[in-house]
Amino acid sequence: MALAASVLAAAVVTLSILLLGPRLSQIELLPDQGAAWYYWKLPEPTFWSRATAWGFYLSHQVFFWGLIWWATRNRDKLRDRGRMHAVNWIGLFGTAFFAGLHYLQTAVWYDGLAQDTSVFSSQLSVIFLLIIVLMIEAPRRGLFFGYAGGWLAGVRGVLIRYHGYYFAWAVTYTYWFHPMETTWGHLLGFFYTFLLMLQGAFVFTRVHTNKWWTTTLEVSVLVHGVTVALVAGQEFWPMFFFGFAGMFVVTQMHGLGLSRLVRGVILAAYVAGIYVVYTDRGWANVNEVIRIPFIDYVLVGLLGGLILLGVRYTRKRRAA
Repeated sequence: MALAASVLAAAVVTLSILLLGPRLSQIELLPDQGAAWYYWKLPEPTFWSRATAWGFYLSHQVFFWGLIWWATRNRDKLRDRGRMHAVNWIGLFGTAFFAGLHYLQTAVWYDGLAQDTSVFSSQLSVIFLLIIVLMIEAPRRGLFFGYAGGWLAGVRGVLIRYHGYYFAWAVTYTYWFHPMETTWGHLLGFFYTFLLMLQGAFVFTRVHTNKWWTTTLEVSVLVHGVTVALVAGQEFWPMFFFGFAGMFVVTQMHGLGLSRLVRGVILAAYVAGIYVVYTDRGWANVNEVIRIPFIDYVLVGLLGGLILLGVRYTRKRRAA
């Protein structure tokens, strides 16, 4: 019930951003200058536009990290995963508070962290969040059709213990990177970010580890990525659609307990979709399908390998 109400509240807050339209239409932005340029930022930032963006971000970051720190230090008091604890309610109300604060900051000062940081920093922060999820879940569901995930069991303990701090940074940083704009890409992006914040707020409850909920969070990036590409008029939207859908087919759906028949039907639908789209788009472009999965699995191998080496080195040092 708390999750459903929270998701509904996130949807309402997201839609309320549309009310900022008249205010945002008064802001004149500079012309787009390419892929490395973030369009939605003030041409001439002020002291207060920067101070509020960074100040509110830092206060949100400290709140989120403090919540995780307290929860991990008091995990013995949170053993009952079947009910909401005070820390969960604080997390939910805190999320609502910072949603309102960001709304106010956009309406009055507009700017976000994008004014002073690279557009790629926001994208990479979320990419590595998803990579870490793949590593955490790999021992349970595998990496490739239910297999090849066992070697990551050695790093899972470290990631479980510390992943919350990175996730809290990635989500909070991305949240304050953007002003609350009214494009479909921004709206879906903020809704997705709110869902990730809810995941943090439900720490040490069954919601936090519910495989259907967590997989939904992973797959939702598909909707956001495709929408941003379509709104921007980019022709390579199939790269995002089939790339992220491929991650679901190859890895994510194998942790849901689906029958072999259901998984086979999903795989067949995926292959049929590729055939239909690239028969029209041209088979010379079919390499788009594997770009995102290839990058993700390479990063899993590299990052997982480095962490595993670090874990083994630490154990040897302690045993010496």
